[in-house]
Amino acid sequence: MDLLDLARAALLGILQGLTEFLPVSSTAHLLIAENLIGYEDPNNAFAIMIQLGSILAVMWLYRQRIFDVVTGLPTKPEARRFALMLFLAFLPAVVIGLFAADYVKTVLQESVSVIAWALLIGGVAMLILEKFRPTPEVTDAAETPIWRAVAVGFAQCVAMIPGVSRSGATIYGGLLLGLDRRAAAEFSFFLAMPTMVAAFVYDFIKVKDHITADQTAEIAVGFVFAFLSAWFVVKPFLEYVTRVGFGPFAWYRIAAGAVLLGALAMGWL
Repeated sequence: MDLLDLARAALLGILQGLTEFLPVSSTAHLLIAENLIGYEDPNNAFAIMIQLGSILAVMWLYRQRIFDVVTGLPTKPEARRFALMLFLAFLPAVVIGLFAADYVKTVLQESVSVIAWALLIGGVAMLILEKFRPTPEVTDAAETPIWRAVAVGFAQCVAMIPGVSRSGATIYGGLLLGLDRRAAAEFSFFLAMPTMVAAFVYDFIKVKDHITADQTAEIAVGFVFAFLSAWFVVKPFLEYVTRVGFGPFAWYRIAAGAVLLGALAMGWL
């Protein structure tokens, strides 16, 4: 077992957890980081598996909400409405993902220029939304009207383009549809649960036979660090965007996209 590979796995796990729920694209960061540090990830098995750590972290943080909804389904209308809202918002990603998954993984994720432009354009879009977004009408993510939830679900599908960011797409969609900053971010977390679990199961079935014994140790390390870093960042992120907004993340995206385009122009990537 190579300690250097375990250290790389830990670094990538931290990066995955920190960026998964921020509107900066964890996929873009992982793909670029793996390239920069020379980490070999056949069939993207490592990246796919450690995402589960991030998913479980946010589920742990919202465990009381999940418990209340699950136990309340037989008797509480609000629990049934919440579950229906998430299910309908989740459906567009299922339908479109089944048709587009292979193209995304074999074509778009192989293009650094696509990632760079997606980061840059997404950052500009975020700045525009911060300045001209509609007056918020929804302040509690759990009370999001069904039609708005479904529209956010369609917005989430744009994140199949690497560099867009799943959380970014759902947050932008939420802001456009009248959710306030906190509600948009929290709805993004709720929608991430079924979306990312389904994506994990789908991808795991495809790569499980390609995971080697050495990779298992690296995945375990990456998983733990992804869980811990996601657990650490989610709540502070909510508090931060409620007070400050998404402007700093927008400028970060623009800078990151510009750096990647510059590196491509110089032949460094």
